[in-house]
Amino acid sequence: MSQNAILPIAIWAAIALAGLSLLGMGIFGLRSLVYGKVQPLSIAIIAIPGVLMAVLGSTMETWVQAGIYTLVVMFGLAALALLLTGLRKLFMM
Repeated sequence: MSQNAILPIAIWAAIALAGLSLLGMGIFGLRSLVYGKVQPLSIAIIAIPGVLMAVLGSTMETWVQAGIYTLVVMFGLAALALLLTGLRKLFMM
């Protein structure tokens, strides 16, 4: 048995654990939404990167490009949110 025999198993185990954790977060997020513990707007805001990645991934040549564009767009949205929050606090004194 070679030294790297465990590597593919470890990679698939990590992918499976990540998938199970995303599935669990989705299920419990929907449960909280149904029970009224969370506002629908906060769920929509959390879903923006996933939706953006799915849309860009289906329209661009590669998923790598889609991931990079998603990252850049999310950085831009975060900077815009910080700017608007700062301006709102500046003028609401």
